[in-house]
Amino acid sequence: MNNWVKFILIFLFLLVPASGCIEEFIPDVEETKEMIVVEGLVTDQNRTNKVKISKSLPIGRALARKPVRAAKVTIIDDLGFVTTLKETDPGIYSTDSTSFRGVVGRKYALRIESSGFIYETDYIEMKPVPPIDSLYWEKILITQSDNPAEIEEGCKIYLDTHDPNRKCFYFRWEYEETWEFWLPYQVPNNRCWVTEKSDRIMIKNASIYNQPKVTKFPVTFITNETDRLKVRYSILVKQYSLNADEYKFWEKIQNVSENVGSLYDVIPMAIKGNIRCTNKPSETVLGYFSVSAVTEKRIFIKDWFKGIPNFYWYCPTDTIFGRLPEEGRNVTWWVIEDGSSYRPPYWVTTIHRECADCTTRGTNIKPSFWP
Repeated sequence: MNNWVKFILIFLFLLVPASGCIEEFIPDVEETKEMIVVEGLVTDQNRTNKVKISKSLPIGRALARKPVRAAKVTIIDDLGFVTTLKETDPGIYSTDSTSFRGVVGRKYALRIESSGFIYETDYIEMKPVPPIDSLYWEKILITQSDNPAEIEEGCKIYLDTHDPNRKCFYFRWEYEETWEFWLPYQVPNNRCWVTEKSDRIMIKNASIYNQPKVTKFPVTFITNETDRLKVRYSILVKQYSLNADEYKFWEKIQNVSENVGSLYDVIPMAIKGNIRCTNKPSETVLGYFSVSAVTEKRIFIKDWFKGIPNFYWYCPTDTIFGRLPEEGRNVTWWVIEDGSSYRPPYWVTTIHRECADCTTRGTNIKPSFWP
């Protein structure tokens, strides 16, 4: 549940045009007041579960998250056990991983009390989810040429899964990708790692095939326009079980995110979640409380892909001979090549810090799972 609130907030502001000679048009819709947005997920993993509560801002206001503070947030299961969540960051309420963990087959409901309002969901059963059978990749030819030096390749990642117990027919996936990159210069921080999370909705309804099986689902495509495939790349895919209602919710959000562009497209205000205000039914509530079992699988990719360009061609900006000045060093300019042992001595410098310090876009701390 990391991205759908971002989709909702973005679409609430799609009708605000960019500055210029066009006059701003604010449509007359029921978006003049703040509305509560709830993002919650309970899993069967031995991890902290979080419920994020914020308020949407009306059209014409700057896009920003406004956290809801000091709410009372509880999760109730079908056996009557109540778990109270603690506000660990503004608007973020968390469970204690040592005392609470979702159980497959049990049902869970969310209750929020804030500013005199009570928000609740029905009980939602945690459906089992099968493991990911296979996570694999293929080289994809991007451009073909008679000149081998002009051939470009990318990488497409797929997954297969099935449920022999026929319990899970609706799936959702998220992924987290990590890649290693090296700066082509002998500088102190020249080896780093970058981690990014997926930013699109990936769902599948396997019930239409009358069997819970997914084959060659396209997870992502990696082009040669980034350095992901330059050294070593890894992707961790998480697979979630969904019920039919949640699948329909994600499907509507997906349709909006992929088809938006017209004033008459479906807007998120029309997408009903599973959270309601019990003491004021007319109050609009955005969001969804998910209850999902999770499985995950990771692969590494280390191969040679043709056509990956030199991403650091612009780095050298000056060559200094003789004596190296100190003014501005490691502030406005950096050394990327030390030729002080040569006669005459020289230094190649850059005004681009990212060429001399990989931590400007990554971390130099090796991930625990890295080979």
